[in-house]
Amino acid sequence: MTHPKKIPTALTIAGSDSGGGAGIQADLKTFAALGVHGTSAVTCITAQNPQEVRAIEPCAPQMVRRQIEAVFEELPPVAVKTGMLFSRELVRVVIDFFKRGRRPPLIVDPVLIATSGARLLKSSAIGLFQKDLLPLAALVTPNLAEAEILAAKKIRSLEDMRAVAREIQSRYGCAALVKGGHLGGLAQAVDIFFDGRTELLLSAPFIRGVRTHGTGCAYSAAITGYLALGCGLPRAVERAKQYITQAIAHRLVVHGHSVLNCLGKV
Repeated sequence: MTHPKKIPTALTIAGSDSGGGAGIQADLKTFAALGVHGTSAVTCITAQNPQEVRAIEPCAPQMVRRQIEAVFEELPPVAVKTGMLFSRELVRVVIDFFKRGRRPPLIVDPVLIATSGARLLKSSAIGLFQKDLLPLAALVTPNLAEAEILAAKKIRSLEDMRAVAREIQSRYGCAALVKGGHLGGLAQAVDIFFDGRTELLLSAPFIRGVRTHGTGCAYSAAITGYLALGCGLPRAVERAKQYITQAIAHRLVVHGHSVLNCLGKV
């Protein structure tokens, strides 16, 4: 008689993408691909597809809190990530929960603006997000536009990325992974990780002409998943970079839209 395999749990606190390419859907597919049991607390329901976000309806803060509590009571996660939090009230729910007692490492994907241009974190929430949430995080994973907001500095070069990663780490006390996929003039897609001691330059070949909706979600979910599997943070980031590079390289096409191959199957 074989015994069932025990696997760790990871939690994503994020919005639902009705198009299935980003948000909770991308996170859960990524957790499954890594052999991690995925749990979720849905912060918002969105009406979206690969082209646009048509509508956003936030969940009641108390409902989000109860989802998190329900997961922790019976399926305590080894690692947690946040995605779209949208409002000051929902940011406050996460802060209030994670500032009490010992909690698992928190990976914050600062989902500020969608690729389509829709605002995914209200302006009124950004100050609280920076002041009280980021200091609770183990890692924040901004793209270039988000990193410029968090560091209040412009990024025009690889050296700027390095400086901003160090500025974010110094300012908020958490490690930073600055993603440089949209930085012009580089031969490869380069990300910079800095945790106060270790700096990593993570590079992968550019894959031209691909609109990769959900890449940031899957990348941060992979980091969370590898942490749940027992990797240290620098190693989890390295493995997640390899994972997301393969998910893009082996992308699928659904009704003419490129979709990340989060499950690694062709």
